[in-house]
Amino acid sequence: MKINRVVLDTNILIAASRSSNGASFALLQALRNRRFIALASVPLMLEYEAVLKRPEQLAASKRSEAMTDAFLDALSLVIEPVHLHYLWRPQLRDPADEMVLETALNGRAEALVTLNIGDFTAAGHFRLLVMAPGAFLRRLQEEKT
Repeated sequence: MKINRVVLDTNILIAASRSSNGASFALLQALRNRRFIALASVPLMLEYEAVLKRPEQLAASKRSEAMTDAFLDALSLVIEPVHLHYLWRPQLRDPADEMVLETALNGRAEALVTLNIGDFTAAGHFRLLVMAPGAFLRRLQEEKT
């Protein structure tokens, strides 16, 4: 099965902003190269912004708010917007993760990529793949060959 439509959990963006050596950063490079379609809803984009602009996150990533705004602007150019027509709450232990799952379900995503796979066990009820960034990158590579 080819995976085209994906929702990225906020922790993927955090990891990518902190290191250019990991799978999360490589995943953003693949997105920039249009290897897959990333989906995001307004609440998810607002979460991306809020978390990436936390003082401790700005310090760890060595980025300013202006640099973060530029990144989010660039990200918004390559994502497909998702309108949340249905809310599926409660499904998950962490209420903050609900918007990630709802974005995936409303956007008809084939996968949700996260560093916290165990937080999204309920996604299996919806036949939504939950993958770590490294596993998703390997899948993209397999599809390419």
